[in-house]
Amino acid sequence: MTTVYSVDARIEAPVRDTEVTDRVRDAVEALFPNAEFVSEPGLLVAETHTLDDFSDKLHEQEILDTARREFERNRTDDGFTFSLKKQAAFQGVVNFAVGEPDELGEISVEVTVRSPSAEEYIDHLAPPTEDGAPVDPDRR
Repeated sequence: MTTVYSVDARIEAPVRDTEVTDRVRDAVEALFPNAEFVSEPGLLVAETHTLDDFSDKLHEQEILDTARREFERNRTDDGFTFSLKKQAAFQGVVNFAVGEPDELGEISVEVTVRSPSAEEYIDHLAPPTEDGAPVDPDRR
């Protein structure tokens, strides 16, 4: 049986005076290719209803455990938030922003999960691993 996920993700990235809005947009699109954009003064805002491409990046970069820690650290009853380094996103690389804020600002992502649950969606995006390999949650 395939689970249908109902999520909304709001992505915000500051656009500094020294930056070109289209370049910031490219950075966001590199990680969230399905996002739809609106611009606000000094801020690029996008929304998407799937994070599957982002999940693929987490698998490719083999950073599922790191992603899970970030998602769980910022989880609420109806979703979770995380921040990404903008400079890495320009290269199409996921790099979670922790510690000192980046001088270019960070890409902030707020995920609201309507169905099934935030915990189950986190398992879908970044499944638990065993010896570095994803573990199929149905086999547990």
